[in-house]
Amino acid sequence: MAKLKITLIKSLIGRPEDQRVTVRTLGLTKKNSLVIQEDTPQVRGAINKVNHLLKVEEV
Repeated sequence: MAKLKITLIKSLIGRPEDQRVTVRTLGLTKKNSLVIQEDTPQVRGAINKVNHLLKVEEV
């Protein structure tokens, strides 16, 4: 299965609570933090919800 490299490129300050929870669920905490996740439908759904805050690359 493919992997995704997900980077938080914008701050969570002033964002709605549901977006903050979604970003934390992905494993991201601070600006410019990076995680590698499996490419699953659940992860893709979370990415689509907050895609304006993230940079996503396939590994």
